[in-house]
Amino acid sequence: MPSPFSGMDPYLEGPHWHSFHTQMCAEISRQLTPKIGPKYVALVEEWLVLEPVEEVMIARTGVRPDVSVLRETRSGYGADTLEPPVRMSAPMELLTKVRYIEILRSDNMEVVTVIELLSPANKSGAGREEYLAKRRRILGSQVNLIEIDLLRRGDRPPMMDPYSPDPYFVLVHRAGRRPIADVWPILLQQSLPIIPVPLEPDEADVTLDLQATFNGAFDSVRYDRVLDYSNPPPVSLSPDEQVWIDQLLRKTSG
Repeated sequence: MPSPFSGMDPYLEGPHWHSFHTQMCAEISRQLTPKIGPKYVALVEEWLVLEPVEEVMIARTGVRPDVSVLRETRSGYGADTLEPPVRMSAPMELLTKVRYIEILRSDNMEVVTVIELLSPANKSGAGREEYLAKRRRILGSQVNLIEIDLLRRGDRPPMMDPYSPDPYFVLVHRAGRRPIADVWPILLQQSLPIIPVPLEPDEADVTLDLQATFNGAFDSVRYDRVLDYSNPPPVSLSPDEQVWIDQLLRKTSG
C-alpha cells in the first residue's frame, strides 16, 4: 500500500533513509529517461563519503550497585569504575556510498544537469564539507544543479537569503541565472511539487513530478511494511504537525 502521507513521509527520516534514497534516485532516472531521450541520458552515480552514524547521545543511570559490586569495592575496586553514572556515545563516521543523478549528452557524455537528493552526509560532518566543495565547483560551471532536501536534520545548503521555516525544500540553480535560484518550500501537509529540470540553454525544460517519483520509490519495495507508524516519527515535529499526523494515522488505520 502507498504511504499514508500525501507528500513527504517523515517516518523515512530515520534509519531507512539510506535505502529509500537509493530507490528514489533510481526512480528519478526512470521518470526522466523517456522525457530527455534520445539526446540525453540520466545516470545514477555515486561518491564515497564519511557519514555520521548518530549525534552524541547521553544516557544517565541511577542504578544502585548490587552485593557483588559492594564486595568488589571493599576489596579495593571503586564502585564508580563498575557502574558509571553517565554513559556517552562517541561520534563515529562510516564510509558510505551517496548517490546522485547526472543528466548527460548522449553523444559526448558531457554533464548538463546534476540532481542531488540530499542525505545526512550532505548536511553534516566531514561529508558536508566535501559536498559543499563539489557544490561550489558546479555553481562555478555551466552545469545546472537541482537540490532536493527532504530531511529536517542537518544544515541546509548555504544561500545568501534566509530559508523560511518550512521542513523541506527544492532549489533549482540554472547555469544562466546564478546566483539566483528558484526555490520550492514544502510543508509536511503538502504534496511534493512538479519541478522544472533545465537542460541546455537553447532547450525547453522537462518536468519532474516529485510526488510520482516518491510514490514509485516507496511502492517499489513496500516501505509500508518496514516503517512503524504506531510510534512517533524519528524527527522533531511542531505541535501542529504532530496533531495533524495523529489525526491522519487514526483516519488511515481506521
